[in-house]
Amino acid sequence: QVQLVESGGGLVQAGGSLRLSCTSSRDIFSINIMRWYRQAPGKQRESVASITSVGSANYADTVTGRFTISRDNAKNTVYLQMNSLKPEDTAVYVCAADWRGLRYWGQGTQVTVSS
Repeated sequence: QVQLVESGGGLVQAGGSLRLSCTSSRDIFSINIMRWYRQAPGKQRESVASITSVGSANYADTVTGRFTISRDNAKNTVYLQMNSLKPEDTAVYVCAADWRGLRYWGQGTQVTVSS
């Protein structure tokens, strides 16, 4: 199994930055893909970014150029650096890990962007 714990959420003004962290109970080098999703009230869950075990990253069109996903294998942690935040980025951000054919989820961290 994989336990995931997110941190770093909070309240920020539009144009500001936050860095989210997702720490895994398992060596993330063994995890195929680490992902960040978000879900805003009344909306469907949206894939934000993903990164493979060899560091290949992908982003949703809505965050490309503003968000950066990265990983620190030594700390078993994946980060989501969020810059130029907009009110529409407000959501619960959840980390997920694809490991041995299953997807594991964290509890999420709230990000609120005020206008």
